[in-house]
Formats: sequence, structure tokens, C-alpha cells
Amino acid sequence: MGKRQLMLLISLMLALSVFLAACTGKDDKEDAGKKDPGKDKEKTEETEGEDEEAEAKEELDFPLDVSNTDAVIENGTLNYALVSDTPFEGTLNPVFYSGAPDADVMQFFEEGLLATDGDYLITNEGAAKYEVSNENKTIAITIGDNVNWHDGEPVKASDLLYAYELLGHPDYTGNRYTYTITNVEGMDAYHKGEAEEISGIEISEDDKTITINYIEASPSLMSGIWTNPVPRHYLGDVTKGDVTIDDIIESDKIRTTPIGFGPYKVEKVVPGESVQFVRNEDYWRGKPALESIVLTVVNTQSVLKELEAGKIDIAEVPADQYLNAKELTNVDLLAKVDLAYTYIGFKLGKWDDKAKENVTDPDAKLADKRVRQAMWHAMDNEVIGEKMYHGLRFPATTLIIPVFASFHDADNPGRAYDPEKANALLDEAGFKDVDGDGIREDAEGNEFVLNFASMEGGEVAEPIANHYIQNWADVGIKVQLTDGRLHEFNSFYDMVEADDPKIDIYQAAWGTGSDPDPSGLYGKTASFNYTRYTSEENDRLLAAGTSEEAFDFEYRKGIYDEWQELMVEDVPVAPTVYRYATTLVNKRVANFSIDPGSDNYYPWVWGVTSEDSVK
Repeated sequence: MGKRQLMLLISLMLALSVFLAACTGKDDKEDAGKKDPGKDKEKTEETEGEDEEAEAKEELDFPLDVSNTDAVIENGTLNYALVSDTPFEGTLNPVFYSGAPDADVMQFFEEGLLATDGDYLITNEGAAKYEVSNENKTIAITIGDNVNWHDGEPVKASDLLYAYELLGHPDYTGNRYTYTITNVEGMDAYHKGEAEEISGIEISEDDKTITINYIEASPSLMSGIWTNPVPRHYLGDVTKGDVTIDDIIESDKIRTTPIGFGPYKVEKVVPGESVQFVRNEDYWRGKPALESIVLTVVNTQSVLKELEAGKIDIAEVPADQYLNAKELTNVDLLAKVDLAYTYIGFKLGKWDDKAKENVTDPDAKLADKRVRQAMWHAMDNEVIGEKMYHGLRFPATTLIIPVFASFHDADNPGRAYDPEKANALLDEAGFKDVDGDGIREDAEGNEFVLNFASMEGGEVAEPIANHYIQNWADVGIKVQLTDGRLHEFNSFYDMVEADDPKIDIYQAAWGTGSDPDPSGLYGKTASFNYTRYTSEENDRLLAAGTSEEAFDFEYRKGIYDEWQELMVEDVPVAPTVYRYATTLVNKRVANFSIDPGSDNYYPWVWGVTSEDSVK
């Protein structure tokens, strides 16, 4: 995301990074404020065959690390801004959260057992070590010493099992029952209520090692495995009937007093507004650099003033404020291409909650793909990137982002801005202006009006929505805002997830997570597949992309090239722009980087070199 963010945020190198999240309503109303890790610019620039536009954007020269190299003080406090025009939802648990703002909060106290490297692949540098066997169908994860929950209880292998039991529980209604979970042996029977235990997961006698057996080997194991445990002793045991999943979701134990085993403990939560963290003296890596962190929600209109005044130390700043942001002298401006993209979604069906799958309606208002193709061709995304985001956005072509340089098909042009092509496609589909008013009727001669849902957030949210509405009007498609206005982030996603009939098309964004596998967003059983698009070819390609054959790089690349081509042909969504994420950091902050391959990417090493902020 429930509401979902990260869309752009998707996850924090804590292993939250392996999960996707919907973006917030920040700078492009979807939010660029997630903490999803992204590959560094240098690695992206190594990609060959990029089109000229992408190459030009990759040449933007931004630092990834702060300039301050002084020694940090012992008991510093860092002020962190969660930049958002809406409160964070406050579902502070990796199993149940859905929005990037909640992921932003969790990065300081929550983490996965396995660390990941700069390419988002699991390593043995985390709180646990792993070993793969059985021809890549089995992984054993062994928890190290002194890995304790914030209440002092040891983190157990059975706590990671509990996460899987919650994710696969018949009553689970979240968005993360996806391939890496369903591929576990025995998960299907457990999910259907036909078994009380997950047969493919074993716990060692000393409760230090968990062994997970998979139905099929998949390369996603190395970049998409779930390793975030859940404290069974603290939340209560759903499997024994001590609590229900609904009890946990509404509990203060994940809303105001959550625990993790990360570098900082939650000391106080003001719901939706702020969180105070204190140093976890018992952190398994050693004492964190900062004594405390204060996270505060700061709206997009005041974030630069707060930074200039030294009231906040770190903030992901909306790109529409870039020109003013780069004039500040008391901060470092860091930026990199993000693990995210913005898109226009076309509602094509409904979510079947009983069957837990998407059902495409052959009679949907936008069932004719030629109309969807035309609407993509009608959208001038370059203007959005250059004029409204000062070059920090660039036209998107496919649904696998350039950050995944090995799998992004740089030779696929997508559907470039071409009003003539759009008009030709609409003519071919039989959509003609019958009464001469400049607006097309549908193929049966009936009035054709589309309701467009878009989010509040930042100064450019409304201009962008109006820009697209005018683009579509230019080719004779009448589009109007749902309810005549933009919607607040949480209510927007409530409507989109519920397949509200008031929405025909919508604008949102995705944080992709660290695994290039797109099945969690576009699969038949993916609840995040908000368009409800399905097809046999889509099913085939997504399955092939995570199959044992996909360990062969060339095979997997070929499959994902085919899938990107299919999405450009069928257009369940039209990607609009890829993005740079910009972070402003007060010059008193040291040991901070936005490069996921850097040791300074992680909050336990962040520090400040003076008690007072630089102003």
C-alpha cells in the first residue's frame, strides 16, 4: 500500500526493500518520499543501449554522500522529516503496513534478519546467516547471537515462522501474500485452512534456525525472500487463538508501542504526526551513533523553510521544489534514480475477495486496448518532467525500471507522445465525434466520459492532472476528475482498492522493491494489481520469470523483454515518468549516504557533528 505508498517507498534495505508499497501523495501526488533503495547512478550509467533521453538524465551529476567528514558527537539527536501532506497511517508492522510513510517510520526500529548488498541481493552480513541447498529449493537461516527484541526477549526462528503464518493465514487481508510466500511448500493448504501448519517450514530444536522449502527454485529467492520476523510473544499467537489478525491490526502494540530488533526503539508515537526514537543499547551490531531520532511529519509547503531554519536535518524533498532547494546553503543535496515510477491505471475489472484473484471484465468501459494505447500516446510526459519537475523526471517506457539495468528493455520505446497516432487508434476503434462538439462518442455512438482519480500533494498535483485531462481532450476524449477534485492519499487508495465505480482511470505510483519480478504488482492473484488486468500470456510470462529456468540470465531477460512488450501492447497501465529522488541533509550530519552499496546507507551509522544544526 489498506493504503499504500512508496508506491515510492517501498522498504529500506531492511528487507522491507523486498516488498512493494504504494507511493504517498507528495510531489507528484503519489510521493517520492519512500525509502525504497535504488541502484546508484554510476551503476545505472554502465547500462548500454539506453535511449538518448535516458542517457541524458543519467548524466545528471548529483552526490550520493554528504560532504561532512568530521567525527560525530556521542549523544546527538537527529531530526528527520517525513515529508507528506497526509498523516502516516500508523500500521507499524512489516506484515500489515501498506504505505510508504509507515515504511519510513519503520526503518529506524524494524529490519530483516538478512542484509542485502548494493544490488539488493541477500548476504551473510546481517543478524542471521543463510545457506541454500537442494538445488536452490531450500534455504536455512540461522540467527546470530545477541539478536534481541527491544523488550529483551531473543529473536527466534519461530518468530520468522510467525511472519509466514500471518502472511498465509486464511484471515490475512494484506497485500503481501505473493509469489515468494505462495511458493513455500504447504503454504497453499495452510492458506486454505486445510492444514494447521506450513509443512515446508521447519524450526530447529534450539529455535535458532529456520529451514524453508520451496515448491520450485527461483532466482527471486536471492532478492525477494521475506526475512522480517514478528514477535509472537509480544503480539499474541493467532495460530493458538490468543488473538485475531484484526486484533493485531488495531492493537497499540503495532500502532503506538511497536517493537523490533533494529538500532532504535520507539519511545513515543503521536499518531499520524511524530515518532521519538531512542538508541537501542543492546543492538546486535553495537551501539548506534545517535542517542535519539525525532521523526516529524512536515508538509510539502513548509519543508524548505524548516530545512533552512535548521529545524530538520534530513528530508526527501519534492522535485517540484528543486530550484529553490538547490539554493539552500546549509544543506547537501543528494539524488539518485529511484526504485519507482508513476503511472496511469485503467480500471478493467474487479477483485474477487472470495477467490483472492483479479477478474477482468470483458465489457469494461476501457476494454478496447486501442483506446488505452491512444490515451498513452496522447500524454505529453516530457513536459511533465522538464517543466514541472525541472528535469528530475523523464518519460517512462516500460514497467521494469531502468534501475534494473539487466532487465529493463532499453530498446523498447513504449508509446511516445504522438497525438496523430492517438487519433488514428481512436478512429480505428470506432470512437468518433458524432455531434461535432470536438468530443468523441464511443463505438456505439454513446457519450463517452471518463472519471479520473488523482491525489493531492505538492504544488504540481493539480496542474499535472489538468495537463493530462487537456492532453486527452486534444484527441477528443472527455475526462473529468472523480468528484470534481483531487483526493487525499488514504481516501484515494481506499477507493482504488475497492474498485469504486466512480473511477475509470487513476494516477498513482509504485515503489518496486528490490526484486525485478513484477508479479506482485501485475499477477492474477496480486491484490496490488489495481487495474484488475489478467491474461493467459501475462500469467505465463510472470511464472516463467521466476521459474527454475530463470536462473539462466539470458532466459530471464528474454522473458522480461517479452513481458514488457506485452504490457506496451495491452496497456493495463501507462507508465508516465521515472524519477530522481532528492534528499536534503543538514551539513551537521555525517556518515550518511543514499547509495545502498555504502555502509553509510543505514541509520545506525548516521550521526551529527554538533548539537546545533547548521543554519
